[in-house]
Amino acid sequence: MLKLIRVIVAVVLCACACQSAVAQAIPLHYAQAYSSLQTIFALPLLVAERNGYFVREGLDFSMLAVPGGGERLVTALENGTADVAHVPTPYLIQASLAGSDVVAIAAEFNNPVYSFLAKPEIRTYADLKGKLVGLASEPTSITISIRKLLALHGLSKEDFRSRFVDGTPERLICLTAGDCDAVPLGQPQDFSAIRKGYRLLGLSTDAVPKFLYTVTAARRSWAAAHKDIVVRYVRALSSAFKFIRDPTKRSDVLKAIADTTGFGEGNAQLTLALYLEPDRGIVPKQGEINLRGMEQVISMMADAGTIKKPLPSAERFVDLQYLRAAGVQ
Repeated sequence: MLKLIRVIVAVVLCACACQSAVAQAIPLHYAQAYSSLQTIFALPLLVAERNGYFVREGLDFSMLAVPGGGERLVTALENGTADVAHVPTPYLIQASLAGSDVVAIAAEFNNPVYSFLAKPEIRTYADLKGKLVGLASEPTSITISIRKLLALHGLSKEDFRSRFVDGTPERLICLTAGDCDAVPLGQPQDFSAIRKGYRLLGLSTDAVPKFLYTVTAARRSWAAAHKDIVVRYVRALSSAFKFIRDPTKRSDVLKAIADTTGFGEGNAQLTLALYLEPDRGIVPKQGEINLRGMEQVISMMADAGTIKKPLPSAERFVDLQYLRAAGVQ
């Protein structure tokens, strides 16, 4: 009887401690584009949530889905709707050059591989003349990459029509519905489309070198005033990347990809193989920021005419103190 009482007391104390921890958890609002929520780019945050990394860091993490492109994510930071956000680097650069104090605090994805897929009857790039290509918004690195890819194969902007289609899931719909003749798709949607007979014309990486694709961004002023929160977030994100890269966790990661994207584990396996066999540096090891990757984005934007010389330094757009405080960089 005494043993049973001790067990009950221990359970009650544990429950009280858990309730106290939840009550004391620090709110953190993270924004991500609605179009990214069912793509591979939502994976690190899902892994961090599922494995309790935010809870372990004392954070009450919540996700805000933002419709529209990267400008809306920057706006969410600037108006205080979000504390941190998943932002493609060109949007961060543009916003900063326009006077915003948004800054990258951690890397989320590097060196994205976008498959440029077309209808089965389109056999070559030349067949795209006069056709409709569904692209991401300007000046995203996806669109810059695909325009460079098309140029490498002799197609200028005037040779085809283009239409803005936000996000891989919507571009897949545009292609399969017949509204778009060709589109760039991320993983694992591209593998699914190839299986259905859509033609792979090329990869975005055929046209551009490695670069920093997406980051976690925050307002510099907010981050400085909430350094402890930012460091906690960076530690949780770092743990998620370690988990994704851990070979012993492969089955859990495959399930997380399948749950995130809605596609089967076969496509998830192809995605991880593309990223990690060999390691293409797409997934950061711990959220570290590659300044050369940021420099490459700046160069790509200059080539596209989005920004003018003299070109800014990569250091202008990042703040490494949080990664360093978290022992990452």
